[in-house]
Amino acid sequence: MGQVKFKMPDVGEGVVEAEIVEWHVKVGQKVKEDDTLVDVMTDKATVEIPAPTSGVISALNGEPGDVLAVGSVLLVIDTEGGEVAGKKAPEPAPVSNPEPEPEPKTETAKPAAPVATPVITPIATPNNAKPLASPAVRKRALEQDIDLAQIPGSGPAGRISHQDLDDFIASGGRMAVTGPQRQKREGQTSHRVIGLRRKIAQNLSASKRNIPHFSYVEEIEMGALEDLRKHLNDNRKHNQVKLNPLPFLGLALIKVLPEFVQANAHFDGETLIQFSPIHLGVATATPNGLMVAVVRHAESMDIWTLAAEIARVTKAAREGKASKEELTGSTITITSLGALGGIASTPVINAPETAIIGVNKLTEKLVLDRGNVVPRKVMNLSSSFDHRVVDGFDAAKMIREVKVALENPATLFM
Repeated sequence: MGQVKFKMPDVGEGVVEAEIVEWHVKVGQKVKEDDTLVDVMTDKATVEIPAPTSGVISALNGEPGDVLAVGSVLLVIDTEGGEVAGKKAPEPAPVSNPEPEPEPKTETAKPAAPVATPVITPIATPNNAKPLASPAVRKRALEQDIDLAQIPGSGPAGRISHQDLDDFIASGGRMAVTGPQRQKREGQTSHRVIGLRRKIAQNLSASKRNIPHFSYVEEIEMGALEDLRKHLNDNRKHNQVKLNPLPFLGLALIKVLPEFVQANAHFDGETLIQFSPIHLGVATATPNGLMVAVVRHAESMDIWTLAAEIARVTKAAREGKASKEELTGSTITITSLGALGGIASTPVINAPETAIIGVNKLTEKLVLDRGNVVPRKVMNLSSSFDHRVVDGFDAAKMIREVKVALENPATLFM
């Protein structure tokens, strides 16, 4: 019997190390050639490493979260025929979870290696069933700071009467309980941050550390756009997706970015690459963390095509089925928290991009219009720019142009 010391293979594209995400084998397990041994994550993608030969696993080098250099021993396989001399390591098979892009968020944000989130189970308090009582009895108990759960009811199914409440007060019970009984919680949990979540953390840290963010918030009056959106949705064809505000924002960016090319760009600290095409990134919350799904050549699409493509790539990202091309290469990113969008946010730039546009919650408020108080539908855009290449004046002017386009939505189609 011999041994095969299987080394971390070169997965290409200049990768020099990889992180162990998940072992699919254990010591003592029999494997056949091409069985999946382990998932590893590089800066480019997550890949499955297959077995180079059949045998029995005798040693594993490392645990999930460990980073090994290409060429270092990954595991040892005992074989019947001795060491496999000169056998080329099999090509790793890519799995559908390429490198995530940094978050804007606030992201937000695992297909290959879900990171367990500690769950704290609430401790049930005694007598947590809602006591039966009339509204009048409940009002008296509330006014006198009495917990009805402490009063034995004499009525049907334990219903508490006024007499029961009076008897409880007369017995001195009114001061016995002044609120729900709570128990102290003890303990804590800890876990290593590995895999996709660690990559997200590294990317966001690098973005905030290396990019001087300039943030700008503008209020958009959305009444006209919402009326148009409702009309389009009410009259859409059966195969057309329902429109939300994102494709309208996409059209607005497509309209104004040719005048602000420094915001549709990549900057690595030395070289600024300004793009003519608009590859629109859409920050997407997935079960495994925040990813940026990419709509390529958004400038060539009408609103229905753009909406359908946004829906398609974000769904693929959420289901862990997005390709590498659908998760890389964006030139500017938009991010939205939907109904949870709050008043304002400070999104983190998706490096090496130079701008990110954040959508906040659509809400209705009263505003003063020529002396009259009237309701208006409004939404804030919270944007961040790389201040090294985008001046504050230009950033504000760009968002002002986006505001004008969204408040006059007919111009988006001109």
